[in-house]
Amino acid sequence: MGLWELVDQVLIMFYKISGHPVFDYFLGTFLVALLAVVIGEFTISMVFLVNKNHLDRLNTRLADLQQLSLAALKLGDKKSYDACNKEANDAFGRAFFNMFGLSAAALWPAFFALAWMQQRFAGIGFPIPFTGLAVNYVFTFLICYILARMFFSRVKNRLPYFRGIHRMLMAYEENSSKS
Repeated sequence: MGLWELVDQVLIMFYKISGHPVFDYFLGTFLVALLAVVIGEFTISMVFLVNKNHLDRLNTRLADLQQLSLAALKLGDKKSYDACNKEANDAFGRAFFNMFGLSAAALWPAFFALAWMQQRFAGIGFPIPFTGLAVNYVFTFLICYILARMFFSRVKNRLPYFRGIHRMLMAYEENSSKS
Protein backbone atom coordinates (compact mmCIF):
# COMPACT_ATOMS: atom_id res chain seq x y z
CA MET A 1 0.00 0.00 0.00
CA GLY A 2 1.35 3.38 -1.02
CA LEU A 3 1.29 6.60 0.98
CA TRP A 4 -1.55 8.06 -1.09
CA GLU A 5 -3.74 5.00 -0.50
CA LEU A 6 -3.01 5.15 3.24
CA VAL A 7 -3.91 8.85 3.37
CA ASP A 8 -7.05 8.10 1.36
CA GLN A 9 -8.13 5.41 3.82
CA VAL A 10 -7.59 7.72 6.80
CA LEU A 11 -9.28 10.78 5.32
CA ILE A 12 -12.31 8.91 4.01
CA MET A 13 -13.06 7.76 7.56
CA PHE A 14 -14.01 11.36 8.36
CA TYR A 15 -16.81 11.03 5.82
CA LYS A 16 -18.37 7.91 7.37
CA ILE A 17 -19.11 9.03 10.92
CA SER A 18 -22.91 9.27 11.09
CA GLY A 19 -24.15 7.42 8.02
CA HIS A 20 -26.08 10.48 6.73
CA PRO A 21 -24.37 11.38 3.42
CA VAL A 22 -24.85 15.16 3.42
CA PHE A 23 -24.07 15.61 7.11
CA ASP A 24 -21.06 13.32 6.80
CA TYR A 25 -19.81 15.26 3.81
CA PHE A 26 -19.84 18.58 5.64
CA LEU A 27 -18.49 17.08 8.87
CA GLY A 28 -15.78 15.19 7.00
CA THR A 29 -14.83 18.26 5.01
CA PHE A 30 -14.61 20.30 8.20
CA LEU A 31 -12.41 17.66 9.83
CA VAL A 32 -10.14 17.47 6.78
CA ALA A 33 -9.93 21.29 6.78
CA LEU A 34 -9.14 21.26 10.50
CA LEU A 35 -6.42 18.70 9.92
CA ALA A 36 -5.01 20.92 7.15
CA VAL A 37 -5.03 23.90 9.52
CA VAL A 38 -3.26 21.99 12.30
CA ILE A 39 -0.61 20.60 9.94
CA GLY A 40 -0.15 24.06 8.42
CA GLU A 41 0.31 25.69 11.83
CA PHE A 42 2.77 22.97 12.79
CA THR A 43 4.67 23.59 9.55
CA ILE A 44 4.85 27.32 10.28
CA SER A 45 6.28 26.64 13.72
CA MET A 46 8.90 24.27 12.30
CA VAL A 47 9.91 26.71 9.54
CA PHE A 48 10.11 29.52 12.10
CA LEU A 49 12.32 27.47 14.40
CA VAL A 50 14.62 26.54 11.51
CA ASN A 51 14.80 30.15 10.19
CA LYS A 52 14.87 31.96 13.54
CA ASN A 53 18.57 32.89 13.33
CA HIS A 54 18.12 34.22 9.79
CA LEU A 55 15.08 36.26 10.87
CA ASP A 56 17.06 37.59 13.82
CA ARG A 57 19.85 38.75 11.51
CA LEU A 58 17.36 40.43 9.15
CA ASN A 59 15.58 42.22 12.00
CA THR A 60 18.85 43.30 13.61
CA ARG A 61 20.12 44.68 10.29
CA LEU A 62 16.83 46.50 9.76
CA ALA A 63 16.98 48.08 13.24
CA ASP A 64 20.63 49.07 12.76
CA LEU A 65 19.91 50.70 9.40
CA GLN A 66 16.96 52.55 10.86
CA GLN A 67 19.18 53.93 13.64
CA LEU A 68 21.84 54.95 11.12
CA SER A 69 19.34 56.70 8.89
CA LEU A 70 17.89 58.60 11.86
CA ALA A 71 21.39 59.60 12.97
CA ALA A 72 22.17 60.83 9.45
CA LEU A 73 18.92 62.77 9.40
CA LYS A 74 19.80 64.45 12.72
CA LEU A 75 23.19 65.45 11.32
CA GLY A 76 21.57 66.81 8.17
CA ASP A 77 23.56 64.44 5.96
CA LYS A 78 21.03 63.84 3.19
CA LYS A 79 23.34 61.64 1.10
CA SER A 80 24.01 59.25 4.03
CA TYR A 81 20.36 59.33 5.00
CA ASP A 82 19.29 58.31 1.48
CA ALA A 83 21.90 55.54 1.33
CA CYS A 84 20.87 54.14 4.76
CA ASN A 85 17.21 54.46 3.90
CA LYS A 86 17.73 52.56 0.62
CA GLU A 87 19.55 49.78 2.47
CA ALA A 88 16.80 49.74 5.14
CA ASN A 89 14.15 49.39 2.44
CA ASP A 90 16.06 46.43 0.98
CA ALA A 91 16.34 44.85 4.42
CA PHE A 92 12.65 45.46 5.05
CA GLY A 93 11.81 43.80 1.72
CA ARG A 94 13.85 40.73 2.66
CA ALA A 95 12.21 40.52 6.08
CA PHE A 96 8.75 41.07 4.60
CA PHE A 97 9.07 38.35 1.97
CA ASN A 98 10.61 36.01 4.52
CA MET A 99 7.53 36.48 6.70
CA PHE A 100 5.30 36.13 3.61
CA GLY A 101 6.97 32.81 2.82
CA LEU A 102 6.51 31.75 6.40
CA SER A 103 2.80 32.48 6.17
CA ALA A 104 2.54 30.56 2.90
CA ALA A 105 3.92 27.50 4.68
CA ALA A 106 0.53 27.16 6.35
CA LEU A 107 -1.30 26.65 3.07
CA TRP A 108 0.36 23.57 1.58
CA PRO A 109 -1.88 21.10 3.48
CA ALA A 110 -4.97 22.86 2.10
CA PHE A 111 -3.81 22.24 -1.48
CA PHE A 112 -3.00 18.66 -0.59
CA ALA A 113 -6.51 18.23 0.87
CA LEU A 114 -8.07 19.78 -2.23
CA ALA A 115 -6.08 17.39 -4.44
CA TRP A 116 -7.40 14.47 -2.42
CA MET A 117 -10.95 15.83 -2.52
CA GLN A 118 -10.74 16.26 -6.29
CA GLN A 119 -10.21 12.54 -6.70
CA ARG A 120 -13.14 11.77 -4.42
CA PHE A 121 -15.68 14.51 -5.13
CA ALA A 122 -14.98 16.07 -8.56
CA GLY A 123 -18.15 16.46 -10.58
CA ILE A 124 -20.47 16.14 -7.60
CA GLY A 125 -22.70 19.04 -6.61
CA PHE A 126 -23.32 19.41 -2.89
CA PRO A 127 -26.53 21.05 -1.78
CA ILE A 128 -26.43 24.14 0.37
CA PRO A 129 -29.03 23.53 3.06
CA PHE A 130 -32.24 25.56 2.75
CA THR A 131 -31.22 27.25 -0.53
CA GLY A 132 -31.78 24.73 -3.32
CA LEU A 133 -28.33 25.58 -4.66
CA ALA A 134 -25.39 23.26 -5.10
CA VAL A 135 -21.66 23.91 -4.97
CA ASN A 136 -18.58 21.84 -5.65
CA TYR A 137 -16.01 20.50 -3.21
CA VAL A 138 -13.70 23.54 -3.52
CA PHE A 139 -16.34 25.95 -2.25
CA THR A 140 -17.36 23.74 0.66
CA PHE A 141 -13.74 23.11 1.57
CA LEU A 142 -12.94 26.83 1.60
CA ILE A 143 -15.90 27.58 3.88
CA CYS A 144 -14.91 24.71 6.18
CA TYR A 145 -11.27 25.83 6.07
CA ILE A 146 -12.20 29.33 7.21
CA LEU A 147 -14.36 27.91 10.00
CA ALA A 148 -11.59 25.50 11.00
CA ARG A 149 -9.08 28.41 11.11
CA MET A 150 -11.44 30.38 13.35
CA PHE A 151 -11.98 27.36 15.61
CA PHE A 152 -8.29 26.52 15.80
CA SER A 153 -7.29 30.10 16.58
CA ARG A 154 -9.50 29.88 19.67
CA VAL A 155 -8.14 26.56 20.93
CA LYS A 156 -4.55 26.43 19.76
CA ASN A 157 -3.12 28.23 22.78
CA ARG A 158 -4.66 25.56 25.00
CA LEU A 159 -2.74 22.79 23.23
CA PRO A 160 0.65 22.15 24.87
CA TYR A 161 2.83 22.36 21.77
CA PHE A 162 1.15 25.43 20.31
CA ARG A 163 1.02 27.14 23.73
CA GLY A 164 4.80 26.80 23.95
CA ILE A 165 5.23 28.14 20.42
CA HIS A 166 2.88 31.03 21.23
CA ARG A 167 4.96 31.95 24.30
CA MET A 168 8.14 31.80 22.26
CA LEU A 169 6.64 34.02 19.52
CA MET A 170 5.41 36.56 22.07
CA ALA A 171 8.88 36.71 23.64
CA TYR A 172 10.43 36.98 20.17
CA GLU A 173 8.07 39.79 19.20
CA GLU A 174 8.73 41.61 22.47
CA ASN A 175 12.49 41.31 22.02
CA SER A 176 12.23 42.43 18.39
CA SER A 177 10.24 45.52 19.33
CA LYS A 178 12.87 46.48 21.95
CA SER A 179 15.76 46.30 19.50
